[in-house]
Amino acid sequence: MGNLIKTYAQAHYIKVFREPEGQLSHKFIVPGSAYKNSLWDWDSWLTDIALHQITDEDFSEYSQGCILNFLAHIDADGRIPMMITPTSQLPHTLDENTNGHKPCLAQHAAFVVKQSGDVEWLRPEFGKLLRFVDCYMQNNRHENGLYFWIDDCAIGVDNDPCTFYRPKKSSGSIFLNCLMYKELEAVVYLGKLLDVDVGRYAQEQENLKKAIQENCYDEKDGMYYSVDLNLLPINTDEFLHKGAPRHWDCLIQRIGSWSGFLAMWAGIATQEQAERMVRENLLDEKAFWAPYGVRSLSKYEKMYVIKKSGNPSCWLGPIWGISNYMVFRGLLKYGFLAEARELAEKTVKLFEEDIAACGQLHEYYDPESGEPVLNPGFQSWNLLGANMYAWLHNEPVMEEF
Repeated sequence: MGNLIKTYAQAHYIKVFREPEGQLSHKFIVPGSAYKNSLWDWDSWLTDIALHQITDEDFSEYSQGCILNFLAHIDADGRIPMMITPTSQLPHTLDENTNGHKPCLAQHAAFVVKQSGDVEWLRPEFGKLLRFVDCYMQNNRHENGLYFWIDDCAIGVDNDPCTFYRPKKSSGSIFLNCLMYKELEAVVYLGKLLDVDVGRYAQEQENLKKAIQENCYDEKDGMYYSVDLNLLPINTDEFLHKGAPRHWDCLIQRIGSWSGFLAMWAGIATQEQAERMVRENLLDEKAFWAPYGVRSLSKYEKMYVIKKSGNPSCWLGPIWGISNYMVFRGLLKYGFLAEARELAEKTVKLFEEDIAACGQLHEYYDPESGEPVLNPGFQSWNLLGANMYAWLHNEPVMEEF
């Protein structure tokens, strides 16, 4: 396999750096293409990991700047926008009625600290970071311990049927809960470095792991799923209910999404569960395992479609570089080296064919043909192809926190 992805990444990574402008008072990192002037939450985090793989130059001001820009826009309750440009933000108004920054800000900070060995730049801002995590714990946590999206606005996996067009606060998304589990882990790591008492976050992480294992793993399918929290209150005074009121607090959504494999990326699945997830689900070519990677939605699902769309971007089947990468990382964590190698090879092939044909990368792709679907010039987490290339060639590999 050639090194076209490595060469491309080294030649083009510089395009994602931005200087302070407008309400973004620190340097920052952008995804590229249609998002050429936007600081996005999980894009900046994951792109930063790729950049550390691609170059040895010191761009710490840009890495730290992403985090500091977000923290500069925190409100009194701990809400932070998921996207900021020099003149606007998303959501436009921060309140309890819509989603904000995904729980990956502490993970980004932990990655930056771990790479540099310097935590002091974060010390003055750590209270804000704790307020951000506290906001999730206070406003997005169900009584059963799982976390839910407020609405379906910009959840990262835009039109995931488990959340898209569903009632507010009803989606116990496996994607969100796995991110939150790792976010809590990152808070604990940073707090210990800063000599801050983070015991309650460590306890919350353990509680969340238990809640995910108990509520989101389906023994029938051997798969982790999102859950439906949209249940009516228990009323034992009603005649037809009082004899045997419900004893469950959520219903599993047996909708095959790539997000279920994040239980491996996050280290939540047991080894036995991971074995079933891989053998019975991931490697099923009629479901997830495609010629160019992991379908974002199982092909068995009626909602499965490959189409060009923005707002929402299509996560109903297309191959995304980030889903390939995160599943790859989960496979490595649980010892599935052969499967990880095959997925890395498929991903590198996908990107190198795109570069050879178009001279650039795209946002997402057709699973069968590898043809690009949307947004030429999109770089973002696609640059993580360089990390996968490095692993394939036994070179040092930069990993997320």
